[in-house]
Amino acid sequence: MRIKFHRVEKKKSEPIFRANNQIKSPEVFVIDEYNEALGVMPIAEAIAKAQEADLDLVEVNPKANPPVAKIVNLGQLKYEREKQAHKQKMHQKKIEMKNVRLTFRISEHDQEMRILQATKFLAKENKVKIELILRGRERQHSQKAAEIVKNFVAKLQANPDLNIEIEQPLTNQGGRFTIILINKK
Repeated sequence: MRIKFHRVEKKKSEPIFRANNQIKSPEVFVIDEYNEALGVMPIAEAIAKAQEADLDLVEVNPKANPPVAKIVNLGQLKYEREKQAHKQKMHQKKIEMKNVRLTFRISEHDQEMRILQATKFLAKENKVKIELILRGRERQHSQKAAEIVKNFVAKLQANPDLNIEIEQPLTNQGGRFTIILINKK
């Protein structure tokens, strides 16, 4: 049996700042530690000014003509950018897709349990994918299966606490009926 090795995807790396002697441009537009523009100057002179202030000359915008460099503490700049990225990641809401699977011959009690389950998922602002898979001779009754799914959605929409909208309409793919619902506020 052959073992398959999957390549590990590289994480998106944060922009690497070129500092001091790593800057390749002969001239740079310099901004000092007090955010005042010093103007365009040769790289050697800019590095000398940064060393006088015991700081680093960091290329902030390498695509500008000439590149923009700032006199700052490189470690502090990296820390602040990392902290800002972490804060953005924490404020990001991840919406999950939850599945609720129905059957062709579902009983009333089981259907009520699935409605409660879907209601909980929608209350937590997750998307809900409702699917019904037809097996064997059930495939001959596709209209009945579509009716079961539509009745299920109607019972969910009857809940006054939720504002349920259909994100993706009912689709039939080879005996698999799916519909995606979302709770709009």
